[in-house]
Amino acid sequence: MSIFRSGLFKDKVAIVTGGGTGIGKAISEELLVLGARVVIASRNQDKVADAAKELCKLGDVTSFRCNIRKEEDVKTLVKNTLDKYGRIDYLVNNGGGQFPCPAADMSLKGWNAVIETNLTGTYLMSREVYNQYFKDHGGVVVNIIADMFRGFPMMSHTGAARAGVENITKSFAIEWAEQGVRVNCIAPGSTIYSPTAAANYSTEFAPFEHSRPGVPSKRLGTTQEVSSAVCFLLSPGSQFISGATLRVDGGGSLYSPLMWKIDEHKNIPSYSWDPYKSKL
Repeated sequence: MSIFRSGLFKDKVAIVTGGGTGIGKAISEELLVLGARVVIASRNQDKVADAAKELCKLGDVTSFRCNIRKEEDVKTLVKNTLDKYGRIDYLVNNGGGQFPCPAADMSLKGWNAVIETNLTGTYLMSREVYNQYFKDHGGVVVNIIADMFRGFPMMSHTGAARAGVENITKSFAIEWAEQGVRVNCIAPGSTIYSPTAAANYSTEFAPFEHSRPGVPSKRLGTTQEVSSAVCFLLSPGSQFISGATLRVDGGGSLYSPLMWKIDEHKNIPSYSWDPYKSKL
């Protein structure tokens, strides 16, 4: 079962970009279990529709095609959500993408694609939800970024984009506070494992197992450990938190084995649960 009380998000409406796979799917599942009505969006219509067919076992879910890099797509997604549900309470900017490449070898096309998706897409979604609904009713935004705090070799494009998202999060938190809008970030570590994420990388790159020894917890994280952090930042319990970044990385962004060595251990077990069994 989710650690949060049943019905916590009853009658609330959430948009989760990239909500049909990986971290986004875990967030969508938990929101549905807790009573929210969820809109999942992706530029791949078939993929997001298939995800909605599975997620509908948990609650009221709707899928829309949306390329978050396209301004008109974003405007239409927000309008369609309001047409269907009449409100938006939460926006989770999870949609994004990247590919491993040394900075010196990266094409401008590849650089722009990642910047436009991860940074511009987050901006467009946030701006449009604010202008169409949050400006008059308040709401909560959670932006999913990354562990880019010590640079991001092989991923400089997404490191730059996610750092930009962290900065606009702080700006939005100030500009929109008077309208009752809170904006925060979640920064998952590179060791948050999902089959979808793993499939994006070659076996030679294999970021998960390569990164695991550098995590004080000495294990991979779960998508549900990210989801629980997102649900906390959406909940009334975080009402006095805005403009902040919560790192979900097992302490990996802090750890240096040159300063302090941590041996292999199993003393911080993972948090996971089956949302489908919880609804039976």
